[in-house]
Amino acid sequence: MSGVRGARLVAAGVVPAELVLGICLLAGVRVPAAVLIGAEGAVLAALALEAVVLGRLWRAGRRAGAGRREATGAALRTVVPDGVRRLLGHEVRALHSLGLWVLRRRHAVPEGALAAPYTGPQTAMMYGLLFVSVVETVMLALLIPWPVVHRILLVVDVYGVLLVLALHASCVVRPHVVGADGSLRIRYGALFDLRVPAAAVAAARVERRYPEGKSVRLHPDGVLDLAVGSQTTVTVELTAPVGFVRPLGGRGQAHTVRFHADDPRSVVAALTPVRTAPSPSRDLPG
Repeated sequence: MSGVRGARLVAAGVVPAELVLGICLLAGVRVPAAVLIGAEGAVLAALALEAVVLGRLWRAGRRAGAGRREATGAALRTVVPDGVRRLLGHEVRALHSLGLWVLRRRHAVPEGALAAPYTGPQTAMMYGLLFVSVVETVMLALLIPWPVVHRILLVVDVYGVLLVLALHASCVVRPHVVGADGSLRIRYGALFDLRVPAAAVAAARVERRYPEGKSVRLHPDGVLDLAVGSQTTVTVELTAPVGFVRPLGGRGQAHTVRFHADDPRSVVAALTPVRTAPSPSRDLPG
């Protein structure tokens, strides 16, 4: 158990330590060569420890009768902290979404369902951030005189640019979905995914709001805000509280959900039966 505990500490500590070292180098702090060599050696040692512990747990799982996939999953869950696993999972799904974006495909939008995009308020900001990241990468390549540091930071910067693009791509290819049966799937890229059964939808209306604070915020009264560009345009009231999972694993329950859709009226129309369809005049001013 001590080996597992050590591996979990290593998994939670290596990435922040490397990040701090990179920030020091970016800030112009003179880091002795011995420290750089020691840091790289520590990373290699940490990876070796992770590999040894994972191998032991995997073999133990196989001896207990688990399949290869089950044994691998159990070993990773034991060694890697939940928050780190979720972050890695978000990155993998975002990079997969980048491939779907290039192929002009969408994720999990069945035939007959309504796909509701929501990237309108953030598109300009994301491309602006992407431009700044590219400029920063080029400037650092021109200004940093140390070849080793230059190569390391170039890899980090290029990967950062790729992640920014992947985050936007994940929002494009993973829209909100209103199923043919009236069910609702509310998403934000690869970070948030809430499924609402058709029977749980009590009412839906177009309502523009500008909530403050985090993009995913649960109010004390059970109202969940999923804002894009600091705004929501659709309010859905539920017949009973529905559980959701935050991007880092926190859980909660909401009886009302407010989220953004670029075309809120089409979402409300799809969620509302014809016999009780609301008047378009219910779009409230911001």
